[in-house]
Amino acid sequence: MNLYQNLKAAVQSRLDVVADHAFRDRDAAAHLEALKSAAAHLDLLVASLPSNTDPTLRHYLERQSYTKALAWLQDSAMKDLLK
Repeated sequence: MNLYQNLKAAVQSRLDVVADHAFRDRDAAAHLEALKSAAAHLDLLVASLPSNTDPTLRHYLERQSYTKALAWLQDSAMKDLLK
């Protein structure tokens, strides 16, 4: 898996944890730990992005606009498939 695929998976994972209200309601402490873990993993990937990373993607990630970042990554993956 390349960096962008890993990044896409990490963004999706973080969004999934945030959206899992049943998990939060069932065990708030475990939910918080899962969120911290997902965020830390994503932060590591963002920190490892090459300097030539698309500025729009970098902006979304640095501003924590993860839904927009995911859409960008999905669109980019689709463009790569159509090449």
